Amino acid sequence: MEAISAGIGTFNDVFWAYLLIPALLLLSLYFTVRSKGVQFRLLPEMFRAMRGDPGRAADGGKPISAFQAFAVSAAARIGTGNIAGVATAIALGGPGAVFWMWAMALVVGAASFVESTLAQLYKVGGKEGYQGGPAYYMERGLGARWMGVLFAVIITVTFSLVFNSVQSNTISAAIGNSVTAATGADAAPWLPYVVGVAVAAAAGVIIFGGARRIAGAATTLVPFMATLYILMGLVVVVMNIGQIPAVIADIVMHAFGLREIAAGGIGTAIVQGMRRGMFSNEAGLGSAPNAAASAAVSHPVKQGLVQTLGVYFDTLIVCSTTAFIILLSDPTYTEEAGPTLTQNALEANLGPWALHLLTLIILLVAFTSVLGNTFYGVSNVAYLTRNPSVMIGFRLLVVVVTFLGAIGSGGLVWSLADTTMGLMALVNLAALAFLAPTAFRLLDDFVRQRRQGTDPVFAKDSMPDITGVECWNQEDLEHIGMTVGKN
Repeated sequence: MEAISAGIGTFNDVFWAYLLIPALLLLSLYFTVRSKGVQFRLLPEMFRAMRGDPGRAADGGKPISAFQAFAVSAAARIGTGNIAGVATAIALGGPGAVFWMWAMALVVGAASFVESTLAQLYKVGGKEGYQGGPAYYMERGLGARWMGVLFAVIITVTFSLVFNSVQSNTISAAIGNSVTAATGADAAPWLPYVVGVAVAAAAGVIIFGGARRIAGAATTLVPFMATLYILMGLVVVVMNIGQIPAVIADIVMHAFGLREIAAGGIGTAIVQGMRRGMFSNEAGLGSAPNAAASAAVSHPVKQGLVQTLGVYFDTLIVCSTTAFIILLSDPTYTEEAGPTLTQNALEANLGPWALHLLTLIILLVAFTSVLGNTFYGVSNVAYLTRNPSVMIGFRLLVVVVTFLGAIGSGGLVWSLADTTMGLMALVNLAALAFLAPTAFRLLDDFVRQRRQGTDPVFAKDSMPDITGVECWNQEDLEHIGMTVGKN
């Protein structure tokens, strides 16, 4: 089993470093140039786009708002990778990995904009609101149903099943570590079962409540979770304020090979920073568009901008919090495993109690990831079939897998997930390469209306040559209280 895991790990290293990251980077640079730097020049619009009343859905209830869609995608993005993944990047690539993680986020924001704008354009309606994502724009925009089915299957298995089991496994391990630290003895063998039942039951209550309940839970938990972690990071920064200039200098110097890096050179820093950054913010992977499509907004570009802001929030704020916590503790990169760096850094700065606080934070980030990952699965299972029994079966399977993850081991599963997620991203990037011009047309329309001083509104009749669009007629706009030309 160890040989299989090592082999898959080696394949992933080559696959991500020499194929996936270059493909995403090149496309993102093209998107940046073609959109005239949309991820930079429309930053104020990103905050403005999160406001607004989503109106009413077909069943009379509230559809998912722009902010709720942002929260759902943030719930999936902000997982243990923000704590353990960043630490691993630093452990393998040194402080310079942080710089390349930042750089990657700034560039791939353009890819996030394109995929989420397209998801909005090609979304479909339902009783509770909207659904969509890459599978939908692959079929409706490219006419490639086979491509959509392939993507839907991969993302459902990878995120809703594999990643959910890993998240519950992380929760179980973190609680076990806290119990051991508090009592000085190994945690009882029955503890993982109790944790598994509790996590699976809590997730089940929310998951079976439908997309609205998932979005509502994410909207409540994500701000609290992120604020708690960021505040903890700020405390560490304030306690070590005098070291900040030196830490930033280390990040920059190591990034360009001006100082020696533990893992052996500038290439490792670049690859680790970009890979972990991409893994964390998920830009271009095709996951966040599933949340983006669910929002009730007046123009597809609005949610494209909101999801671009999500990339910045994840990488430039949350991941940076982890980076500064670690780097301000003067870590030993060659001795400690990645996740241990974060735990040891917190204990070094705040004392033993910080270990238990980190356990709470891991519980929150992992649990919200379960919700976000399940949301993606719900959207894609709905794409594959409208049979209610299949959806119930899928939700039951998610609950079961969440329980099993808490009592199992996640080593090989993580390696396999790395592979399937990479394949999923390649399929998505191929679709984006062909459909991106449509997203740029929508961007031009949005900017033109903003310059006229109006709140941008899109109706499919304004671009009748774009086929496969189901929503964006007058009825949809009236649901959110908008008409073409209305401020």
